[in-house]
Amino acid sequence: MSEASNQPAREAGRYHWRRVAGEYLGLLLALGLLVLVFSLLTRHFFSATTFYTIANQIPAAVLIATGMTLILIISAIDLSVGSVAGLCSAVLGVVMVQYKVAPLPAVGLAGLAGLACGIFNGLVSVRFGLPSFIVTLGMLEIARGGAHALTQSQTQYIGSAIEPIASLSVLGLSLPFLLAVVIVIAGQLVLTRTVFGRYMIAIGTNEEAVRLSGIDPRPVKVAVFAITGVLVALAAVIDTSRFQSANPNAGTGFELNAIAAVVIGGTSLMGGRGSVVSSFFGVLIMAVLNTGLAAVGAKDETKRLITGLVIVAAVIIDQYRHRFNRERATQQ
Repeated sequence: MSEASNQPAREAGRYHWRRVAGEYLGLLLALGLLVLVFSLLTRHFFSATTFYTIANQIPAAVLIATGMTLILIISAIDLSVGSVAGLCSAVLGVVMVQYKVAPLPAVGLAGLAGLACGIFNGLVSVRFGLPSFIVTLGMLEIARGGAHALTQSQTQYIGSAIEPIASLSVLGLSLPFLLAVVIVIAGQLVLTRTVFGRYMIAIGTNEEAVRLSGIDPRPVKVAVFAITGVLVALAAVIDTSRFQSANPNAGTGFELNAIAAVVIGGTSLMGGRGSVVSSFFGVLIMAVLNTGLAAVGAKDETKRLITGLVIVAAVIIDQYRHRFNRERATQQ
């Protein structure tokens, strides 16, 4: 192949990496700006204690945001992640408290519950051609009802048997945070360096074209929902170990927080474009925003108002960015 024929591909590659670098830089600047603002508003915000606290509070959010990123990339959505987290927490609590199951097998059972919910969402969506919005909305109710049925709507107090999962730390950073970072790196590598990741992006961009090229998108979509279910189960285990109890209402609102963080990170709601690392930054931005607002004494309604405005702004920016990238691709 001639040098001239390679030139367009090289130009496209350079443009891709410039765009990715620009997105990461933009997120870092936004994060730095938030830290600066809250550091000026309160003298106690800019401290190692604050940053360690934020880092150790976000692992569950990072895991769920990772799964939600993959879901949105294939042009789907999962509204059930909060309820599935509640169900997994209930399974963990019930088997440990009522059936005296050891922590490790109990965690495995919670993982299987998350996996089953994810596979159900994926199979029903692809088998019957239903929008994932409707299927996962149904699972939202099924999982929450299952959590209340298992626990009889009572909090299961596990105690210190589950505490080591959240309490172990390295250099002040909790083991769950380090695990979340590893999963973010692994998720990004799968998305950008594997055939499976390329299939995901292609499905989100144009599923019909993928099908016409001889690739069945259904196993990929089911696998993405299954992976998300496992990540949600891990998030539930982490939160349960933090509180040393399983509440049937655990996970309420997780889906909205995950979608917000992922959209802030730049993953397209239209599918076909996203980054697990960017979603990690989105979680950090949300965490710093919430912690900073709490530090300055903002009321709950004020925090929700500001967070909502940030989400709307992120969606608007995403729409303009999507339009710009489409026009740029048309010109090339």
